Amino acid sequence: MRLERLSHNGTEISVTKLVDIGQPIRRIEDQRLLSGAGRYTDDICLLNQAYLYFFRSPYPHAEIVNLEVEEARRLPGVIAIYTEADLTAAGIRDIIGRDIPASSLTPARAALEQPPLVRERVRYVGEPVVGIVAESISAARDAADLIYLEVNELDVAVTVKAAQSNASTKIHDSVPGNSYGIREYGNRDKTHQIFESTDHVITLDVVNNRVAPTALEPRGCNILFDGTTLTVYQGCQGVHTLRDQLSHSIRLAASAIHVISPDVGGAFGLKFFLQCETVVAAYAAMDTGRPIKWIADRNESFLSDLHGRDHMTRGELAVDQNGRIHAMRATITANLGAYCSQAGSSIPWFGACMSTGCYDIGTAYVSVEMIVTNTVPVDAYRGAGRPEAAYLIERLMDKTARHLGLTQAEIRRRNFIKPEQFPYKTPTSVSYDSGEYERLMDRALRRADWSEFETRRKESEGKNRLRGIGMSYYVEICSTLGSETTSVQIEKNGRVTALVGTQSSGQGHETTYAQMIAAKLNIGIDLVDVVQGNSRIIPTGQGTIGSRSMALGGSSLILSVASMIKSGQRMAAVILESSVADIVFEGGEFRVQNKNRNATLEEVVATSWDDKLRPDHVEPGLYSSESFEQALGTFPNGCHICEVEIDPDTGKTEILRYTIEDDVGVVLNPLILEGQIIGGVAQGLGQARGEHVIYDEETGQLLTATIMDYPLPRADCVPDIDFQYQEIRSPRNPLGVKGAGEAGTIGSSPAYINALFDALSKRGIDHIDMPATPHKIWHLLNQS
Repeated sequence: MRLERLSHNGTEISVTKLVDIGQPIRRIEDQRLLSGAGRYTDDICLLNQAYLYFFRSPYPHAEIVNLEVEEARRLPGVIAIYTEADLTAAGIRDIIGRDIPASSLTPARAALEQPPLVRERVRYVGEPVVGIVAESISAARDAADLIYLEVNELDVAVTVKAAQSNASTKIHDSVPGNSYGIREYGNRDKTHQIFESTDHVITLDVVNNRVAPTALEPRGCNILFDGTTLTVYQGCQGVHTLRDQLSHSIRLAASAIHVISPDVGGAFGLKFFLQCETVVAAYAAMDTGRPIKWIADRNESFLSDLHGRDHMTRGELAVDQNGRIHAMRATITANLGAYCSQAGSSIPWFGACMSTGCYDIGTAYVSVEMIVTNTVPVDAYRGAGRPEAAYLIERLMDKTARHLGLTQAEIRRRNFIKPEQFPYKTPTSVSYDSGEYERLMDRALRRADWSEFETRRKESEGKNRLRGIGMSYYVEICSTLGSETTSVQIEKNGRVTALVGTQSSGQGHETTYAQMIAAKLNIGIDLVDVVQGNSRIIPTGQGTIGSRSMALGGSSLILSVASMIKSGQRMAAVILESSVADIVFEGGEFRVQNKNRNATLEEVVATSWDDKLRPDHVEPGLYSSESFEQALGTFPNGCHICEVEIDPDTGKTEILRYTIEDDVGVVLNPLILEGQIIGGVAQGLGQARGEHVIYDEETGQLLTATIMDYPLPRADCVPDIDFQYQEIRSPRNPLGVKGAGEAGTIGSSPAYINALFDALSKRGIDHIDMPATPHKIWHLLNQS
């Protein structure tokens, strides 16, 4: 269905038109969000609420000698002040980290769980030390100024190199050498043997720089305790996940916690996890009996939000004289930060399983070492390990092409996995579902007019500009996490209510889910209500992360609608006095095959609500609920081509053309898909061109703690994007979808850096790392 907006005599009216899945429906939630009618966490104000503020560590690494809070406690307006001792006395647990199976980690270690407030030693600047509850946020800030913290400062290590090389810096007593452990993939012995006898070994060292998620809406919560139930209002990526994580920390049964997620202004992995502030706010609400509100400011977000990426990697390819790659090996050193966040220790190896990319490489060996540092913990950020893997292999492919004198396209063409090889098992034991890599690359090459690039390069040289072109071909893993259950019911008023356990944070789920239901039932999209983000109304759900919502939640929803139609067929059989086997549903009507007897959906639904006429085997409103679990992941893939021009006098780079040819499986809504891809590209280019979390290596202070210092991509940094797609169905779910939420981020940074290097190589520059800022480019071009 498509809901179009028309104007009649100055009054806006809606007109519903019949459409199908796969048509570009405009997002139905946008009118509410763009007109200021959205409801975000900070919009929620509870009666008699108090405000929570945190005194955070100004030190990166120190033992606490003395912490004085009494003067702050006496300040007018202060309600309560909490330290770690208060939480421990109340039985509050540390925030649980995810243990990696001991059999796969060397040496075996328990997760480094983070206390909600600092215990004995601070380990990064911004770590919460004291929680202050006051009648106003200004009173809480004033109280923070009166807190006295005396410490014994310790050696600092904010980079993996420093943490590895400085033996005196012992961030956790349980982690000697600051190495949390090593995890391996593949066949080490076989891989090393191939490298010993190969024609060419291509080696590349890359840095995947640390980034800050920087969602439009900062983190926050508003929590109420009525003596029995804890109600948590918090924009998140999954209410049931947040509920269960919080239940563990505050020792309150999950059944006594009710989580409501209002509108969410961006998440990108950041808001999937429980963090310190929510635990302290929940305890404060239970302790004071007052609703507790905490909303981060932007500086606080940079200091405390979970960061992403931060890997140093050496990759190698064993290549024969014909350009065929026979083996790959990689050594990845990942910065965990000061603690293991919930998935922080899983992200590096999860990405590492995709190290061989879309290429038919016979064997591989990948080693991932995780290092603890005096920085904010690192966790999933849009792509979660797959951008790091794609960046490595795609940079390696370009270096291999240059070494052998092949084009960027030819080296890929000779090594692509072929369509007839699917399902394809990689040397890291991942099973790819489907793809036509060479066909998509060729389409992208034609659309980007690659064959005429050298002519354009000469035109740029005439203007004293350096022009370059680069590509990447990414493949990623999606939809591997758990299952989803949805339910659908048609109410007495004819509206359809769908309960879903995933959570939109800007992806357009309300529209996509409603579009699917409306198309299947042949009703107006404006008659569908999608309910999400409420743990009391929705019994189960595992949230939105890893591009799983449509593959799992959407497939579950389609199964629920199909089940509802079957229920309607049973009801229609009673109305039409026919056998169920003879009832079909078409065009919004139930009819008896080969007979001129039918009943509309409205008639069948109305009868189902009549207790006297409804048989026992039909639910009121044709209610149905189905689950879907996908045994193996799905694998979106695609080709990005970027063309750039550099001004050598300033280092400024302009993206002249950007082309994408994607395979995300079956496309449910092309308009929403394009928005997701472009948004992802913006984030990937942001990392490649400027975003970089920087800590001072001597003092441990965060130098990029404001938007003035952390250069987010502006509108003029994001080029016009020529985006097209091919629908190559995944056989692993009923919808045939593969996922699209992270695809743009994964393909964009290697395409940009490859294009940049293509331009810089004309001046003899053989390496550049992200972020490739104008200053860095200018320095490389003008160094003596």
